[in-house]
Amino acid sequence: MANEHAGHRSRMRKRYMSAGFEDFEDHEILEMILYNCYRQIDTNPIAHRLLDTFGSLSAVFEAPVDTLMQAGVSENVAVYLRMIPDITRVYLDDRNNSKNKIISLDSVGDYFLPKFIGRFDENLMLLLMDAKGKELFCGVVSVGTASTSDVPIRRIVDLSMRYNATIAVIAHNHPSGVALPSKADIRATNEVSSALSLVGVQLVDHIIVSDNDYVSLRETAICSCLVTDD
Repeated sequence: MANEHAGHRSRMRKRYMSAGFEDFEDHEILEMILYNCYRQIDTNPIAHRLLDTFGSLSAVFEAPVDTLMQAGVSENVAVYLRMIPDITRVYLDDRNNSKNKIISLDSVGDYFLPKFIGRFDENLMLLLMDAKGKELFCGVVSVGTASTSDVPIRRIVDLSMRYNATIAVIAHNHPSGVALPSKADIRATNEVSSALSLVGVQLVDHIIVSDNDYVSLRETAICSCLVTDD
């Protein structure tokens, strides 16, 4: 039986090496991923069971560890699968990161989208740039909600001064909703803008991300504090 599985795995790897995942079914992709967790047993039934339970590859990867364990895998396997969205985000962030790149306001939403992959809690991110639009800092400044009372305004101001920034953009995600601004989002935007203006930094946009979609408060002209001269 072990030799049979070894032969099947070898054929799957050769198939992948020749053409990538181009012609693979979802269960075959998951089956191969699970090779790293199960050295000898047939992972095909496990892959089918997980897909039947969660409905799609992305849903399997995004499922909480305890939910994956309830579906019949060990904690180690559950953690491994749950790492995949985070690995994807880190990979894309590293691949696209360039401190010399000028970030256009017209594409800042696309800039933030991959940074929220695998973030299933609400995260608030801060992007700081110089006057030319070169990135000086980008990172998570809080985890929770983006209501005025929870936004770390002092930290945002301190970071802006530390990096001698001229321009700032904030972004946060709506993990289980749509990318539409709430009243709290608008209030928070105005609060951050007012605080940054006191130290000579202009808040030029607030991006709200949900799944693969985003809304720019600057483009929608919801907040007058974000109106910039084009």
